[in-house]
Amino acid sequence: MTKFGIIKERKNPPDRRVVFSPNGLRSVVSKFPKASFNVEHSDVRIFKDEAYTEAGFTVSEDLSDCDVLLGVKEVPISALIPNKKYFFFSHTIKKQPYNRDLLNAILKKNIELYDHEVIVGQNGFRLIGFGKYAGIVGAYNGFRAWGLKYNTFTLPKAETLSDQKALELELSKIKLPNIKIVLTGNGKVGGGAKEILEAMNIRQVTVEEYLDTIFDEPVYVQIDVLDYSKRKDGKILDKNDFYKNPGEYEGDFMRFAKVSDMYIAGHFYGDGAPFIFTRDDAKSRDFNIKLVADISCDIDGPVASTIRSSTIADPIYGYDPETETEIDYKDSKAITVMAVDNLPCELPKDASEGFGEMFLTSVIPAFFNEDKDGILERARMTQGGRLTKRYSYLQDYVEGKE
Repeated sequence: MTKFGIIKERKNPPDRRVVFSPNGLRSVVSKFPKASFNVEHSDVRIFKDEAYTEAGFTVSEDLSDCDVLLGVKEVPISALIPNKKYFFFSHTIKKQPYNRDLLNAILKKNIELYDHEVIVGQNGFRLIGFGKYAGIVGAYNGFRAWGLKYNTFTLPKAETLSDQKALELELSKIKLPNIKIVLTGNGKVGGGAKEILEAMNIRQVTVEEYLDTIFDEPVYVQIDVLDYSKRKDGKILDKNDFYKNPGEYEGDFMRFAKVSDMYIAGHFYGDGAPFIFTRDDAKSRDFNIKLVADISCDIDGPVASTIRSSTIADPIYGYDPETETEIDYKDSKAITVMAVDNLPCELPKDASEGFGEMFLTSVIPAFFNEDKDGILERARMTQGGRLTKRYSYLQDYVEGKE
């Protein structure tokens, strides 16, 4: 028998998401009768305590008798229970300075940490995450920002709506001008954004059509790394070459920036890859993009207009390409930027249900099949008070040497 605990989210601002909904837990125990669950009392979670009780699960203030504790965001050091297995997004794998103390506390308390971000298959691709929901909310927020910038329509904030269907219903009420929208990314984030574009019945066109044709309706194009990057030597190779040799490539996004009105950034940016557009690109007279919905949200990174992340409370700012500074997003000189870095929090019900489905499919079986696919082994960052071999590169970070 393995006893799991669903922990209360304690980070501020409050996060309403959870690893499993009440129905999600029902699905787990029906498929894995040797799994049992306790749920920690929470007054912020999107699903009320009563919903878990009604589904047949115990809600309590104390999870100390659980073996494995499941959360979403970082657990405050004071709330960590020693000698347990924990799953949450620790934000330490890139040596984030603000979480060094957290990782040290995990080691001192002899906790086995499994980070959701490094739950990967044998091919190295992530198996679970909230990316799809970031894409859905990010695209919605982009259109909301467009309406505010031009005073043409008003959309309610996503966080005030119940689910994706409610977002799509609101979008169905607006009328867009004949704009061109470019979407980067073919992963979960790009797929989520595409769901919104499809729900709005915006026509998808090919790269050639997008670049060369004037349309009498709004259209979008979804592009991948070899559409917006090219080898410096002019050779045309495959995506694997780009991932292996990113330094051999330079940006080729300006051909899209010349003809686009709105840009939805849903790509993953790898170390060493060329920027999508630079600050100099944004100064060019040919740069036509008026609004950037940056779901990827890398600060001072591949999308030059993203000079800071924004918040759910205040999601939009303006970027002045000439001065490279923040200005009012309604200013005629401004590229309007939506760069909220915790977008899935605005759709907590759908995001939690989708995350739970992935966790049930990819992770829960490993507890009952002796981890035959190595899922737990690859995601285990700490064990016995030490970093595991796979994550030994963090040792200097833990010791404060970098």
